[in-house]
Amino acid sequence: MLDEPLGLTVHSLPAPQDVLASDAQRTVRGRWRMLGVLLVCAAPVIASYLTYYVIRPEARRNYGELIEPQRPLPALKATALDGAAVALPSLKGQWLLVSVGGGACDANCERHLYLQRQLRESLGPDKERVDWIWLVADGAQVREPLRPALSQATVLQVNAGALAQWLAPAPGHQLSDHLYVVDPLGNWMMRFPAGLDMAGAAKAKRDLQRLLRASASWDQPGRSRP
Repeated sequence: MLDEPLGLTVHSLPAPQDVLASDAQRTVRGRWRMLGVLLVCAAPVIASYLTYYVIRPEARRNYGELIEPQRPLPALKATALDGAAVALPSLKGQWLLVSVGGGACDANCERHLYLQRQLRESLGPDKERVDWIWLVADGAQVREPLRPALSQATVLQVNAGALAQWLAPAPGHQLSDHLYVVDPLGNWMMRFPAGLDMAGAAKAKRDLQRLLRASASWDQPGRSRP
């Protein structure tokens, strides 16, 4: 066998600027991938809001007043009827139908709570996707005879001043005059007109049904009550 010369190939090291450029490209690609994942996760929420606010023509005939910009649940501490401390943001995860009143709850207050309850019940199976919330904002204790009727409600004592930084009535009205709708992301997004009666409750029901249809792909029913 003939001896052959040994061939050696010399490879040059990459230039520092080439290494930096490659790292920068990988970082950019990683950020785009992360953004893509976030968009995929948020897509159902975005789609449901587009469906309700933009695509569906009946959304323009809503009975409730849409709140713009929406107001997220504040980091307020509340107190349940059993004395347990509850953070308002913990209510996220369900649609919330919210009313505000005083613990003594006169005849008008009782009628308002009755309509709130009936409105939720009228949603049929979808009622499990809506929590009935009563916020007591005057520091008074809820009357004992009223408590059995509130067995399906989440009743919380809250500070009136702090609550007024989140919810707001229509001009010329009080917080207790309205029902408020909060979406599962914790945003106050709708206020029903003051002086709700049975006819108004039927119109409010249609608004709630449209919201529930629009969010059917991502909202999860059946949260455990405190």
